[in-house]
Amino acid sequence: MPRRSFPHPSIEDEVLIVGAGIAGLVLALELHDAGIGCRVYEAVPEIGAAGVGINLLPHATRVLHRLGLADELGGAGVLTEESVFFNRFGQLIYREPSGRQAGYEYPQYSIHRGDLHDVLLGAVRERLGEDAVLLDHRCVRVEQDENAATAYFRSSGDELELPAVRARMVIACDGIHSAIRRQLHPGEGEPRYSGINMWRGVTRGRPFLSGASMVRAGWIDQGKLVAYPIRNFADGTQLLNWVAEIRTPADERRDWTRRGRLEDFIGAFEDWHFDWLDVPAMMRAAETVFEYPMVDQDPLDRWTFGRVTLLGDAAHPMVPRGSNGAGQAILDARALRRHLTDSPDAVTALHAYEAERLPATTRVVLANRSTPPDLIIHEVWQRTGDRPFTSIEDVIKTEELARISQRYKEIAGYSTEALASGG
Repeated sequence: MPRRSFPHPSIEDEVLIVGAGIAGLVLALELHDAGIGCRVYEAVPEIGAAGVGINLLPHATRVLHRLGLADELGGAGVLTEESVFFNRFGQLIYREPSGRQAGYEYPQYSIHRGDLHDVLLGAVRERLGEDAVLLDHRCVRVEQDENAATAYFRSSGDELELPAVRARMVIACDGIHSAIRRQLHPGEGEPRYSGINMWRGVTRGRPFLSGASMVRAGWIDQGKLVAYPIRNFADGTQLLNWVAEIRTPADERRDWTRRGRLEDFIGAFEDWHFDWLDVPAMMRAAETVFEYPMVDQDPLDRWTFGRVTLLGDAAHPMVPRGSNGAGQAILDARALRRHLTDSPDAVTALHAYEAERLPATTRVVLANRSTPPDLIIHEVWQRTGDRPFTSIEDVIKTEELARISQRYKEIAGYSTEALASGG
């Protein structure tokens, strides 16, 4: 089969990063900042603004600020000020401050995934060079010997075989469909479906509540909403990110770009007309709706095989609850940088990285299944029998709600105490 000629067929003294998503780009910035050579190989022929909204919690923004990206993030996203919980009747259950309003040194951002990706990609190309990210390189497998690892590629567009690249090590940041994960764990099996389906969209509209609020409302049996602003416009409007979640029969197709149909879920929200937000109107005003099942994988027993390891979604795909998937990938990148800096031996460093991050992310994967922050609205839904209440204090004490929230922050590693004592 014919091969194509590319300018960098060998980077034996550098780190080869597979995937130019959030995980791969942050890792490239971390390694460059530490003086470690690297190059990123991305499957798609052209990078576009994929996805919808994403939250960056203070443990992740600390990493990004230390990489010098504070101004860019502040200009692209919204500084989240509070997290607010309601039932499906629009009654307030609980609110707590977020980011700097909660006493963190670093803010919480709500941002369009495409805007975040633009910030990261721009920084990589500016600092590492325009040729630091090679597109149209789909990694199909890796091999290794005592001295190096070799990645094999094909063109995504026409399946032509591309030159193999030999590197000091290979880091798989190739996401939930990771070919390298499948190679390392061939008998893993199918994704685990949570029983919940999501429909996601973005709508330009007027600010609601504080204009910097993250809302969770209702519950999945009758319809649950997550909504928050992700971009400010000069005319005072905002780009509002929203997610509708409903318990749904099994569906295991994982494709973030799959189109959804409004009629499949809008009925659950038709009477959600609150004084702070008209939910069905917001949903109908979205240009595009995406559909995605809440799936994850059982935690692996290992990520590292010699000079090859997994990072981000390739290592620990989790259901998107708790606003923490991208955050854990960013923490992975920081940890790997530290261990590669501390140890001159690549294999030793990769095992040390795994020993730190695999147990930590396993706890988050399992917590997202059982005790995410939205357990707050589940408790109220269950105790009231999905009926309006007279006073929330008659249903559940504020102190108990605060403990639920604090418990998840501790598991996910972004409690104020953890960040105050962290390096």
